[in-house]
Amino acid sequence: MKRVGILGGTFDPPHIGHLIIAEEVRISLGLEEVWFIPSYTPPHKNEAKSSPEHRKNMLSRAISGNNSFKMETLEIERSGKSYTIDTMQELGRRYPQTEFFFIIGADMVEYLPNWHRIDELIHMVTFAGTKRKGYRLDSPYPVKEVEVPIIDVSSTFIRERIKEGKTVNYFIPESVYAYIKEKELYENK
Repeated sequence: MKRVGILGGTFDPPHIGHLIIAEEVRISLGLEEVWFIPSYTPPHKNEAKSSPEHRKNMLSRAISGNNSFKMETLEIERSGKSYTIDTMQELGRRYPQTEFFFIIGADMVEYLPNWHRIDELIHMVTFAGTKRKGYRLDSPYPVKEVEVPIIDVSSTFIRERIKEGKTVNYFIPESVYAYIKEKELYENK
């Protein structure tokens, strides 16, 4: 059975924290691949700052250097808000011979009791929780703890720096930064 990690998110923009988490979880859990799933509209956040097409293009550039990283766009294709249960049901139908590991940060581990249909979801995936500053990996649900270097960077941080005209060198891949500049994303927004 194939072992695949799932890393969902807005990826607005994708940054080194996403890539480091995906690679460290892949290695730690012996996964064959990690699939990045950009959301159309996340159920727990405000609307994305850039279009699904821009986020998909940036993510494609961000993961292009790692053959173990793939992008699955089913949430963008579905449009609207996506719940993890819906995504995992669809992936289970498409890939019945695959064992999925859903990668979440410690902030989401604490929030698991509030996830839509969590009691069904825990039978469909293994949660892989990564540490995050200011959070603990406490949950009434089973979570595999994965040690990942703590990189305190977020998409919000990146967008704010770009808006302020500050450099984002080394926080995002150069190819993503080139795309952001070319499309004038996050400036004065």
